[in-house]
This record gives sequence, C-alpha cells and structure tokens, in this order.
Amino acid sequence: MSFSSFLVEFITWFVFCYFIALNLGYLSLNLFSLRSLRRKGQEMFMAELPRAYSGLEPPISILVPAYNEEATIAASIRSMLQLSYAEFEIVIINDGSKDDTLEVLKREFALLPFPEAYRRQIPTKEVRQVYRSTRYPNVRVIDKLNGGKADSLNAGINISRYPLFCGVDADSILQRDSLAKVTEPFLRDPTVVAAGGTVRVANGCQVSGGFLTKVGLPTNVWALFQVVEYLRAFLFGRLGWSAMNGMLIISGAFGVFRKDAVVLAGGYRRDTIGEDMELVVRMHRLLRARRQPYRIEFVPDPVCWTEAPEDFRTLKNQRIRWQRGLAESLNANWGLVFSRNGGVPGWVAFPFMLLFEWLGPLIELGGYAFMIWAFFTGMISWEAFGAFLFVAVGMGILLSASGLLLEEMSFHIYPRGKQLAMLGLVVILENFGYRQLNSWWRLTGLWRWLVQKESTWGAMKRKGISQPDAPK
Repeated sequence: MSFSSFLVEFITWFVFCYFIALNLGYLSLNLFSLRSLRRKGQEMFMAELPRAYSGLEPPISILVPAYNEEATIAASIRSMLQLSYAEFEIVIINDGSKDDTLEVLKREFALLPFPEAYRRQIPTKEVRQVYRSTRYPNVRVIDKLNGGKADSLNAGINISRYPLFCGVDADSILQRDSLAKVTEPFLRDPTVVAAGGTVRVANGCQVSGGFLTKVGLPTNVWALFQVVEYLRAFLFGRLGWSAMNGMLIISGAFGVFRKDAVVLAGGYRRDTIGEDMELVVRMHRLLRARRQPYRIEFVPDPVCWTEAPEDFRTLKNQRIRWQRGLAESLNANWGLVFSRNGGVPGWVAFPFMLLFEWLGPLIELGGYAFMIWAFFTGMISWEAFGAFLFVAVGMGILLSASGLLLEEMSFHIYPRGKQLAMLGLVVILENFGYRQLNSWWRLTGLWRWLVQKESTWGAMKRKGISQPDAPK
C-alpha cells in the first residue's frame, strides 16, 4: 500500500469514527433525557394536587438586561408582572440603549427617579440613575452606562434584594407558572445553586395581555429551522447532561441562580460574549475545587418564549457569537478538565464539548470536504461514501426526529397534525444545507476567537411580538 493510499484510508476511518462517536454521544444523552422525562411524566399527575412547597417559595429577583429593546420591552415586562409566584421583583437594567427603551419604560410603567443606596459586591459600569415604578411597587429600572449584557446582570445582582435571581432576556415571554416550576429544585435540594428552563421559539405564536395564548409555527424558513434546533438542544442536550449533573450551559434567556454562589464566583465575566455558559463552567470548577456538594439542574417544562432571528445576517452573526462564546468559556476554565475532583463535568462534559462542539465544525466540514473529494477522485468506493452519508446525514435526521418525539411524548406543545407534519419535514430538510451552513458559521466563530477579532453582542434585528389587546 502506497503512503497516499494509507493516508486516505486513515483519514476515511478517522472521519467515520468521529461521526459515529458524535452520534453515539448524542444518542446516549437522548437515553438519559428519555429516562428523566419518563420520571417527570409519572410525577405530572401530582401537578393538580396542592403543591408541597406552597407558600415556601423563596423570593426572587428577575433581572432583565435591555439594550435597544424598545420594540419588545413593554410586552415582556407586562408578562412578567402576571407571573404566578408569591414574591418577586423585576429589575430592568437599561444598558445605555441608543433607542427609546428608557422612554418606553418611563411611559409604560410611570417611572420616577428613586435615590437608592445598594451594596456594590461586583464591579460594574457607572449607574446613572435608579427609577421606581409608581404603578408597580416591585418594578425598578437601573439606567447605566453601556457595558454589555454581563455588566448589566452584575449591576442587577448588586441592586437585587432577594437570595435567588433569574436572568431573563428582554425579548422573552415567560409562561405564567414557569418561575414556580424552575425554583422547585432549590426547595427540593438545598445544594442546588442554579437551574435552567426550556426556551422555545415565539415566532408565529399569538400573544395577548403579555402572555402567549396560541402556539403556532413561523412562516419564515430561518425561524422554522430554529424551532427544531431548540427542541433538540433543550430536550435531549441539556436534560441529558442535567441527569448526570454535568450541564455546562444555562441559557441566558431563562435561568435561576443562587446569588451568594454567583457572588462567590465573582459574578459574570465582562470580557466574554458567552457570559452565561462561562459562569456555569466556572461555578463547576470553583465548587468542585472547594469540594462543596452542589447541583446544577435543568427543568424541562418551564417555558420561556423568545423571538428567533428571521434574516440571514442576524442569524449568522448570532451563531458566530455563540461559537466564540463557547470557545471563550472553555478556554477560561481549563482547570476543570480532567482535574482530581472534576467528576462528570470535568471528565465527561468538558471533553465532550471540546471535541464535538468546540472543534466539531472544523472536523465536520473537513470530513464532508474530504469524503466528497475522495469519492469524486475515485479514492474511496461508492459503498464507503454511502456509509458516510448514512452516518453523517441519516443519523442527524434520527437525532432531530428523536428531539421532536421527546417533545410529543412529554409536552405536546404543537397539537395540530399540520404543525407536526411541517416539523417532520424540517427535521429532514435541515440536514441538507442548513446544518452544514450552521457548521460554517460556527467555524467562522472559532476563527474569530482564534485571531481574537473584536466581537460584541450588538443589537439583534427584531420585529417584536405583537399584542393586540395588551393593557395599558
């Protein structure tokens, strides 16, 4: 065998083994998720009974960072005001918006300046003014210099009054009972330091009075692809890792944290654009180094609805930033991987993310390019190329279908047959172009992190979620 033939055979087997290991890893997470959802299903009949922790829920501060959110901020805050929860406050942090976000807040919630001293536990950009609503006593607004989302959350932590805080994106709509459900792990287990909830795509849904009243599917193709992505990411990605106490990501759109644990960790890092993931990975690293018992959980049914990007440029920029944030989060916490007390996060979750999420786009796109080149130059047989397509594309369809199946078995959010048929079609179509395009964007994010090209969250182009009869 010549050296070139040996090299082609070696790379072919490497690509095969990589895609097989990738899919086996996700299938394993799928099985863990299935077991968790079955247990959850057995407990659901108890949901109608009086709650075991009724009246014992800890008060919670909802932190809402807002940068140029004039289109959605009023609707989001109205929905939060109607949450079914005993005691909570809403702290909106206007992060130096350049649009009329602050003016909308002043008009909609009758804000007045309120001189307030607070304990500055985490450094932040200068706070210009604190406002309090004369209409809703539990609503406050911080107006501060622009410092990014992490800086805004740190300012919110400094001024918050309660032991738990919930970070919520300003474009989000929370389900009425979502807060009560996502705080249950804190009541059940005193070692819980953080819990994340499910986030779903609101595009195509109807919202009234600050709440989502009718679930629908978007007509925009980019948003439609993201519906399936969100189901896959949350229902077997995070739920599977949560079952092993190895979850490294809590979505910045909806997560609850114990304030003392976050302050101990130093708050959100301001020099990363993946501050939500970086905080969770850092908490794993610090708490394991201290040998402190803790749990970080994912609760599958509390739902936060968010507006997904509908245009190519915004979606591309979002995915580039997500990948760069992932790279920054892992790179900042090498002390966790294979550490003596690393446990599942250090010995399983971190290496998995490193191999399949961080370096994944490079190996995946390289694998596609190599196999196509090798097939058309006659270096590999049709049988070998067909087997590669089955592993790379066929297993991808299977994984997406399993996410949709888990959703139907457990929550049945999309009840109409037409909706399910559409999602089933998207499950197949996303593997022919969209998934590869996504890998290209992620590869671009990896490159920008490598060359340290300046990147910020910036403003996302939004239409806003319509509310025809929203109360004034």
